[in-house]
Amino acid sequence: MDAVCVFGVTGGIAAAKATLAASMLVKQGLDVHVIMTESACKFVTPLTFRTLTANPVTVDMFEEPGQWNVKHVSLAQRAGLFVIAPATANFLGKTAAGIADDMLTTTVMATRAPVVIAPAMNSVMYGNPIVQRNIASLKALGYMFVGPESGRLACGDTGAGRMASPERIVDFAMHALHGRGRTSLAGRRVLVNAGPTREPIDPVRYITNRSSGKMGYAIAGAAAARGAQVALVSGPTNLPAPEGCALMPVETADQMYQACMTAAPDADIIIAAAAVADYRPAKCSPGKIKKTADGLQIQLTRTRDILAELGRTKGERVIIGFAAETDDLLANAQSKLASKNLDMIVANVVGGERSPFGSDENTVTLLRPGFEPEALPAMSKLALAHEILDRAASIICK
Repeated sequence: MDAVCVFGVTGGIAAAKATLAASMLVKQGLDVHVIMTESACKFVTPLTFRTLTANPVTVDMFEEPGQWNVKHVSLAQRAGLFVIAPATANFLGKTAAGIADDMLTTTVMATRAPVVIAPAMNSVMYGNPIVQRNIASLKALGYMFVGPESGRLACGDTGAGRMASPERIVDFAMHALHGRGRTSLAGRRVLVNAGPTREPIDPVRYITNRSSGKMGYAIAGAAAARGAQVALVSGPTNLPAPEGCALMPVETADQMYQACMTAAPDADIIIAAAAVADYRPAKCSPGKIKKTADGLQIQLTRTRDILAELGRTKGERVIIGFAAETDDLLANAQSKLASKNLDMIVANVVGGERSPFGSDENTVTLLRPGFEPEALPAMSKLALAHEILDRAASIICK
């Protein structure tokens, strides 16, 4: 990806963490151009950002340009993404009022790119009705916000106002970038399940499937970035909840079944990306099973088929499933598509060098009733999430 990201930095102690966010965006393949306010330069030097991004850093709106153009307009027009981190109360107030009196606010006013804002300030300032009014005004105009988080602040207070982590900022920003120009899901309700389930053998051991949850979380985050109301039913993962999603954590297949069946009636689109265990121990030992010289036999029983039940009761909902296969990919996926009454299935080969487990990339084939299989090239799970949502949007808009 060679999209241009304009990265604005305003004057706050969180500017130090902004260096990490800028570096992470560069690692995502973006061409990052930093604009700093004069106050921001009191906390971090332009040289730091110039080193991290390999691009000049702009501070003064009236400095002599390296090439002839109106610099704020040039950057604004080239931007595919605009991120401001940290964003102070001063910046929020000026932007909400339409004041463009420095390079950063002027460039923000001139861009058509999605703008992601990460506020950071004292908790009392953040709670001030004026600041909240400004945030509400900017949200109504389409500006997107990530954070702030709650915790101990640099001033010693505890409360909301700490800038979102660099990881959260970058994740949200990449969703905003990939979602640009795609079909909005505003007003739609999306249910996603993700991650593995764990079926206990005893208080220590369990049976599970290999799954990082990355694909399901990418889908949930992408849907939220496109305006959907998202419920994410997740088995155990090490991933933070995607911005704007209602996380429903579960552990076992039965718990996931109950959570999905509860949320399904309110959903317009259901995407089942979880690696649900097909079997569970018939009995869970109340105490730890001790190791002996003999072998151990565990009787297994089938878990309830969540996707089949969702398909049986689908009504007008769009339902998309996944098929992870080691062989006969298309035949097995086609059978699952039909037997579970799905609108689309995402099929991928697992095992060996092509296995997507834990990876940030995936290679899949999309199957729909009445359509030829659509083999997609290898791409990031984030990009794939938007491809899947594009198909879901086209189905539901018929």
